[in-house]
Amino acid sequence: MKKIIITGANSYIGMSFEKWISKHSDRYYVDNVDMTEGTWKQHSFTGYDVVFHVAGIAHIKEIKENQNFYYKVNRDLAYETAQKAKADGVKQFVFLSSMSVYGIENGIIDMNTPLKPNNAYGKSKLEAEELINKLQDDSFVVATLRPPMVYGKGCRGNYPRLADLALKTPIFPNIDNKRSMIYIDNLSEFVKLLIDNCMSGLFFPQNAEYVNTSEMVRMIAVTHGKKLRMTKLFNPLSRLLNISTVNKVFGDLVYEKSMSKYQSDYRVCGFKESIRQTEI
Repeated sequence: MKKIIITGANSYIGMSFEKWISKHSDRYYVDNVDMTEGTWKQHSFTGYDVVFHVAGIAHIKEIKENQNFYYKVNRDLAYETAQKAKADGVKQFVFLSSMSVYGIENGIIDMNTPLKPNNAYGKSKLEAEELINKLQDDSFVVATLRPPMVYGKGCRGNYPRLADLALKTPIFPNIDNKRSMIYIDNLSEFVKLLIDNCMSGLFFPQNAEYVNTSEMVRMIAVTHGKKLRMTKLFNPLSRLLNISTVNKVFGDLVYEKSMSKYQSDYRVCGFKESIRQTEI
C-alpha cells in the first residue's frame, strides 16, 4: 500500500486528487496536512512514500504589497516541505508548479521555450522548482508538474467566469483559438500514474484535445439547455485589444503535444464529457 501526504488541506487540486484516489482505498492510504499554520512542521512524514505538494497561492490579485507573500508560500514553504520530506525518508516528492514559469500569454510552448516568468507567481514557482530539484538523489526523487489551466466541478479561475458568462449573455465571440487545458480527473489520474511508478522529472499533463474557447462556452450553454448565438462581429476588436484578460481567454497558448507523455494512460474523460461532468 502506498502512503501519501497531500500538503494543502483546502487546495482544489489536492482535495480532488484525494477524492479520486479514495476509490482505491485498498491500495492507497492518504493523509493531508494544513500548511496555513506552522504546526505542519511537527507532523512526521516518516513512513510515507509520497508527498504531493499542492499548497500555494494563485487566484488572488497580485499587487506590490503581497508579492513577498508569493515567495514565502510558493517558494520557501515548498522548499522547506521538500527538505522535511527528504529528511523523514519520503521516497518521492510531487511538486505542483505552473505553466506561468514561461511568462507568455500567447504562443506554442515546446522544450526549447525559455523560462521567463513575468510576475511573482511564476517567478516563485520557478525558484521553488530550482531549489527542490537540487535535493534529488538516488533515494529522493522529484516529479514536477507544469499543468495548463485546470478545470472541473468547483474549480477556480477563468473557467467559472466563462461558465457564468455562457449562462448570462445571448451572444459570444466566435474566435478560432487553441488552449491547452486539463480536466481535473485526468490530472488526478496522471498524478496517480506518477505515484504508481515512482517517476521523476518534468511533466506537462494536458487534455488530448486543444480547447477552443468559443466552442467550450457554447458547450457549457448547451449543457444547461441554453441557446447561445456565436458571432464573428467582435473578432477584429479582440485582435486589436492587447489586454491580458483578452489574451488569456482568446489567445492561443498550448503545449506542443509531444511534450505530454502517457496521454492515453490518464485520459479518463474526453473534453465533451468533461464539460458535462463539470456543469451537472
